[in-house]
Amino acid sequence: MNFPAQQPPVAGPDRVGQGTAVEQSRAVAEVQAAIYVARQFPREIGRSRNAMQSACASMALAEKAFYKFPRAGGTVSGPSIHLAKACAQSFGNIQYGVTEMRRDDEYRQSEMQAWAWDVEANTRHVLTFIVPHAKFAKGKVEALIDLRDIYENNANNGARRLREAIFAVIPDWFTEEAGELCRETLNKGDGKPIEQRAEGAIGVFKTLGVSEERLEQKLGRKKQQWTGADIAQLLITLKSIQRRDIAVEEEFPQARITGGEIKANGAGRKSTTPPPDDDPWAGQDVARPGSKGGTA
Repeated sequence: MNFPAQQPPVAGPDRVGQGTAVEQSRAVAEVQAAIYVARQFPREIGRSRNAMQSACASMALAEKAFYKFPRAGGTVSGPSIHLAKACAQSFGNIQYGVTEMRRDDEYRQSEMQAWAWDVEANTRHVLTFIVPHAKFAKGKVEALIDLRDIYENNANNGARRLREAIFAVIPDWFTEEAGELCRETLNKGDGKPIEQRAEGAIGVFKTLGVSEERLEQKLGRKKQQWTGADIAQLLITLKSIQRRDIAVEEEFPQARITGGEIKANGAGRKSTTPPPDDDPWAGQDVARPGSKGGTA
């Protein structure tokens, strides 16, 4: 007996609606479970603060706890996404994430969402934004074609919004104390003398093409007068350069010599530069045309 061949199920409206309902039920169950667990195990501020202080005492976190990038002819700096995540983990009962909701290849843009949720207090901060598949470089906007470039561009923009979302649901005093502790950790360094740390900073920046004189010009004092705060500032700048948030030329511009300095340096000196070969009067003891003198 021949049986009719079985056809694959067709995803009709009923099947699509059933899948959506299942997904919605799963999401609701996850939210309810998260709230239940958070209320069963509420945070203890003392324990959260101790965890934060322990994390900020680590050089591994302090080195990447701040960012710096150029804007409108100056620089903007502040706590980074790494510090925001460390604060969320220490504070407890915080969920966060970044989602690419839709990618439009025709208009070359992605719709994304960054969110942070204090499950215990039921406080949620959501940011929905558009990320163009482009970057601003060398004074003009360049379109991004490579998929990896698009992914990294979306990730960088998402991390910035996620940082703001996390800080929006955590008390200001908690994040401010974390930032101060990280700066203290940077000032103290890893136990090495300040002279050795200064030499290390000079050596690292030398590989980037930045001389000791340019570092001294940036800090406004000689190497012998550098403090732990100066080394910390250089370290924050170094990490920002390595993350490509800021360019070396923008942070350490080359010193310009003015015309007044050139005249001052050349005052009282007799030029030893020979006259040009195309000067027919060079070296001749005769009067030049148009001058008042005659032949000696």
